[in-house]
Amino acid sequence: DVGCGIGGPMRNITRFTNWDVTGVTLNHYQVERCNEMCREEGLQTQCRAVQMDFHKLKLADGSLDGAFAVEATCHSPDRKDVFREVYRCLKPGAYFAFYEWCLTDKFNHSDTEHMFIKKMIEEGNGLPEMAHTSVIDQAVKDSGFELITKRDLAHDANQMVPWYRPVEPSWNPFIQRFQFNPVGTFVTIFCLRFLEWMWVAPPGTCKIQIMLNKALVGCSQGGEKDIFTPMYLCVCRKPDGAR
Repeated sequence: DVGCGIGGPMRNITRFTNWDVTGVTLNHYQVERCNEMCREEGLQTQCRAVQMDFHKLKLADGSLDGAFAVEATCHSPDRKDVFREVYRCLKPGAYFAFYEWCLTDKFNHSDTEHMFIKKMIEEGNGLPEMAHTSVIDQAVKDSGFELITKRDLAHDANQMVPWYRPVEPSWNPFIQRFQFNPVGTFVTIFCLRFLEWMWVAPPGTCKIQIMLNKALVGCSQGGEKDIFTPMYLCVCRKPDGAR
């Protein structure tokens, strides 16, 4: 698992496939939390996290049976560098599947509103410059992979509810999305500032909330306008006989 975070997808894949999975993440806290959750769920013998930079994997050439990444490589400023490193570690014929945050064909760099939404998503999620789907495709090919399939899952027929609906503001006070409208956002920030003042919440909690709210608004508007997708799927393969 390339960029496993605290390992949610990794544990689910282990349950579903009974595979042995190792996740890599740069964050020490995520490693500890992931391994703690693996133990709690009785999966510690099948999946675990290790601290490692996915740009510099400390793994032997051709040592992996397969690899996947879920909304992780978008945090890299150089995806081609990550893909090449995964390519190096895979056995010939092995597959690499990943889920990427991308700009779509409807994104217009000359549209100031589009650029503002893009900036909100990047700043709110701590992302480098987001790339268009075509840039991701080319990075895969330039890394040596065969691109087997690619598609934006947001447009799949089984998507009965838009992916951005859970973060879309609502004025219904009885549902969780009420906190995302202007009134709910003001009340949340006010409460957090009060809790910080009372030393109940740690300093900086309110700033984190404001940053994440920026991400939420950007994702919601980007999804509604279909200029952004967090669901671009690529499945690629290291050719047989490749070194």
